[in-house]
Amino acid sequence: MQYLHNSQVLSRENIENIVRFAEKHRLFILADEVYQENTYLPGSKFFSFKKVLMDLGAPYNHMEMASFHSASKGWHGECGSRGGYYELINIDKDVRMQVNKLISASLCSAAWGQAMMGAIINPPKEGELSYELYKKERSDIVSRLKQKADLVSQLFNSVEGVRCNAVMGAMYAFPRIEIPEKAIQHAKSKNMAPDAFYCFQFLEKTGVCVVPGSGFKQKPGTHHLRTTILPPVDQMKVMVEKFRKFHMEFLREWK
Repeated sequence: MQYLHNSQVLSRENIENIVRFAEKHRLFILADEVYQENTYLPGSKFFSFKKVLMDLGAPYNHMEMASFHSASKGWHGECGSRGGYYELINIDKDVRMQVNKLISASLCSAAWGQAMMGAIINPPKEGELSYELYKKERSDIVSRLKQKADLVSQLFNSVEGVRCNAVMGAMYAFPRIEIPEKAIQHAKSKNMAPDAFYCFQFLEKTGVCVVPGSGFKQKPGTHHLRTTILPPVDQMKVMVEKFRKFHMEFLREWK
């Protein structure tokens, strides 16, 4: 994955290390690159797994991999369109034929999703009639996402007992939350992960739905939640204030 679930962007060195590890252990690389244009922090940059693979030369440039892109993610974020593609690199021709058979037997995206994906991989070019409008709309959307990425991490970090890394890319914040030991033991008695218990309590008391970090292989002994940065700025501010009030009440209740 080019972007981790906590919206941290992989550096080129990270990707090179992944490629070397995969080659050493004969692993097939699946590169989810749907957020390749969602980078916000200075110094954050998208690196294609395929390009890194080829730049490293032999034996890495002969490794098998697949990369993915989608209309439902990225800066365009057209979730209802459901169009996407994958590219197979260095795949045996017989395997490729079987994959094509499998895909051909499945339902394909609707015409709208396919048209959307076509527009994404072949956007207006400089000099064409729609280029300036496309350029402005894209710039406006990315600027708003960057503004919300900065705002959300700042707001979460203003809450006692919460730490949030800067949102480097993608569309999510992944704050770390402190959960009192009493609440941890209560959650375990219910056969629940502590942060899952926390998130269900948050949903029941505020109506705000977030995802517990325990679903993302977080470091043992830590607790997180994941939330999107897509809503408008005013709604994000309201959500974080609801979170602040809930979190302080939760700490008092379970201390």
